[in-house]
Order: sequence, then structure tokens, then C-alpha cells
Amino acid sequence: MKKGNKKIIELDSPIDYQKLTCVINDFFEKYNFISIGYLGKSILGRDIPIIKLGDGKSKVIYISAHHGSEWITTGVMLRFINEYCELYKSCGNVEGIRIETLYKNVEINIVPMLNPDGVDLAINGLSNDNVLYERLISMNGGQSDFSHWNANGRGVDLNHNYNFGFSEYKKIESEQGIQNGAPTRFSGEYPESEPETGYLCNYIRFQNDFCGAISLHSQGEEIYYKCGEYIPEKSESIVKYFAGLCGYTLKTAQGMAAYGGFTEWFIREFDRPSFTFECGKGINPLPIKDLSMIYLKLRKILFEAPLILSRLRY
Repeated sequence: MKKGNKKIIELDSPIDYQKLTCVINDFFEKYNFISIGYLGKSILGRDIPIIKLGDGKSKVIYISAHHGSEWITTGVMLRFINEYCELYKSCGNVEGIRIETLYKNVEINIVPMLNPDGVDLAINGLSNDNVLYERLISMNGGQSDFSHWNANGRGVDLNHNYNFGFSEYKKIESEQGIQNGAPTRFSGEYPESEPETGYLCNYIRFQNDFCGAISLHSQGEEIYYKCGEYIPEKSESIVKYFAGLCGYTLKTAQGMAAYGGFTEWFIREFDRPSFTFECGKGINPLPIKDLSMIYLKLRKILFEAPLILSRLRY
């Protein structure tokens, strides 16, 4: 904690799984009105936490850190959770929104780190006792620097492992010479082959009533909101409003990026809005010093999106 301000968590160094766990434990001790559970375990046995804020009938889901080198997105979610909880305790408002109203109307489900194994590789490197040591070194071109690693703990890119356009992606994958696990872009043996994506998809299907989803990635300051050329009803007006708030550019996924992603899968499966925000600018991993500015640009969206999406009727 920062001296003189124990209400705000200290996020001034890369956020690995150990730090995430410490912050979540701190939240659990400080905020008795939130719910903390787990989707399941990663391929290397790490628990994947999910945090619930609010008690409303409408539900939305936020997901960050699909990719190991994009760990800064976990920081964005932790900052949001922290501020939400402090405002709720003080019956405060933010960006014209009464937090008590948000709490009563919408349940926000947050997966702050979907890919804990990949994040740990990107930040801490490969430990000698990793059961997949030789395989991972080979996937990484014999290099010990894993700072740009995006895949999960066995070389599958989670954001190409969803069941949308999977066979089409496999053709492109083959043309690109990607045949096995790699630091990025290998989609796995079949859709949802990885426990991380499988647990998330099953959780969403079981709930069966999320009115929308937001997934945070880095970088580029762009928003993706389509499934191919298909746009769910009212998504376009919503995303234009979001773009106006944060200054991000609206984009349509092209090439390899157009297949196997979470946003495309969610739209196709549920015909409801889903948005991918590519946070910040630069080269991944973005430096931790960028976190505050990234959060400030997305802050109003993260607080307002649940209310906007909850007003849609299905």
C-alpha cells in the first residue's frame, strides 16, 4: 500500500500471478460485499479467479490477460475493482454514476487474469522445475527471454482457441508454417482445447444471461466489435459512444486476427454485444508507468458500460 493512502492499491511493478493473488486477498479482507471464486485451474494448475461486483439481475463480464505479455490489462481491472469498492463503501459517485445504483442493477463478473501461466512466463521467465521446460524452450526458439510470450503454459494462443472460424484459421496457420505450440498464434488442437478457454466458455454458457462482454488486450488504442461483418443490434451505436469517450479507433479484424477470438465467439454464440479494447500504445509488454493513463481513458466506460448493456432487452 502507498503510505498515506491505504485505500488505493500499489501497482507500480509488473503484475504477475503472485501479486494478483496478494491483491485479491487484500480485497477479500477489505470488502465484504464482493464475491471471489474460481473458474477452474490453468494448464499448470493455477487457480483462475473471478470476482463479482454488484447484486443486480443483469450481468456483464469483463476479461483481461488472455495473453501473457499483456499483463498490464490485469492492472486496469484491479484499479477498476479497487475504485468501485472504495466508492461503494463511501456511497460515492463517479463520472455521474451513483455506485449504489450500479451495484443494485448489475452484477459485473471480472476475470482479471485468464492466462496466469502465460503471464508468469512473460514476467518471471521459465523456471527450471517447469514440467514443460524443454518443450517451452524449444517453442521459444531456444531463447530464455519470454517477455513477449502470449500463449498459455503449453504454447496455445487462448484468443485463437474459441469456436469461431476455427477451421478457417487452421488453414491460415498452416500457410504461415505454424504447426505446433508457439509464443503466439497457435490455436490448439480443437476449439476450447485449453482449460482456460474451456472453463470460461462453460461458465458463460451456464450463466446464459450475460447482456454483454468486454475483453481487454494491448496495444493500439483500438476497439473491435464485430463477428466477421456481423454486428449485434445496437452494438454500433454503443461502440461509437465508447470510442468518443476514450478516443480509440474502431476497427474490423483482418487476416489471422479475424478468427478464433473471444469477441467473435461471444457475438456468434449469444448474438449480444462484445467489445475488445486494445489498450495503450507501444510494444508489448507495455511499461507499468502506462497503467494510470490507460485506466483513465477507459474509466468511464468500465463504470458506465454495465448500465448501458443492462438496458438492452433480449
